[in-house]
Amino acid sequence: MSMLLLENTKHNKPNAHTTPSAVIPSIILYEPSFEGWLSAVFYIYSKRLQDHAGLQLYAQDNYVPSLIDPAISVPSDAEHAERVLKTLNKLLGRSGMRQILWGFLSEKQIIGIILFEVVKYTIAYPNRDVMEDLGNLHVLELAQIVKSVGREKHRMEAFVRFEHTTQDIYFARIEPDFNVLPLIGAHFHKRYQDQDWAIYDVRRGYGIFYDKSKGTPKHPAPLQTITDIDEAVLRHPASIHSLDEQRYQHFWQGYFANVNIKERKNPRLHRQYLPQRYWKYLSEKQVLPDAEHLQKRR
Repeated sequence: MSMLLLENTKHNKPNAHTTPSAVIPSIILYEPSFEGWLSAVFYIYSKRLQDHAGLQLYAQDNYVPSLIDPAISVPSDAEHAERVLKTLNKLLGRSGMRQILWGFLSEKQIIGIILFEVVKYTIAYPNRDVMEDLGNLHVLELAQIVKSVGREKHRMEAFVRFEHTTQDIYFARIEPDFNVLPLIGAHFHKRYQDQDWAIYDVRRGYGIFYDKSKGTPKHPAPLQTITDIDEAVLRHPASIHSLDEQRYQHFWQGYFANVNIKERKNPRLHRQYLPQRYWKYLSEKQVLPDAEHLQKRR
């Protein structure tokens, strides 16, 4: 099955010049992208390192250099990545590839190793429904990670708060535990086609932008990736709030402060359904002084 994965790589057999046994790398470093990880998988199979005991894969930005374990950095290669992707699509199908991608977006330090072990298992047993075999520890671990990523995706779709700016763009900041921005774009793209909006991941330094002027009602504009957001705006978004947004936040915060029944407060349950790490980007949690004053008068 490795030949199915690599197709035209018969000439890449290891030799004394390329991979002598004395210097076989035990750590493969890939560029921190899905294409980079796929390229690393291709490299491993092309050099026939897949059965090397203790082989580990790490993103280059997650690796701490070691004086003991030999490591090699594999550059991203679009052609190699595409070849591996096609093979995995055949073996895993859409559902299986969804789990691979969602697992990768978790950005966990050992996710490259887990995914490679799942891929190796898949190639070894092409007729088995690998993703349903939770008796395999790597498949089980991946399933648990995917579940956590899915939970974070769902929360982001619920907790994103757009703020209207002076440029007539609805802007939202997020800081999720996992890199779920590529997963939530379709949710907002489907629902907000009549306005310009942007969602920016503060932790990862990139965002998505929808420009309605570049689409039509029948053919909505595609999402664009953005990276050049002014740091001052990220630190003080209120500096670009429109007058309508200022009034809306004032009324909303006042309502939120007054709608609560003091005697029925349950902070523990509240944090269970709305984790505190999301609060700093929720307008209703930034209670205005006069809203607190109104609450005390009740």
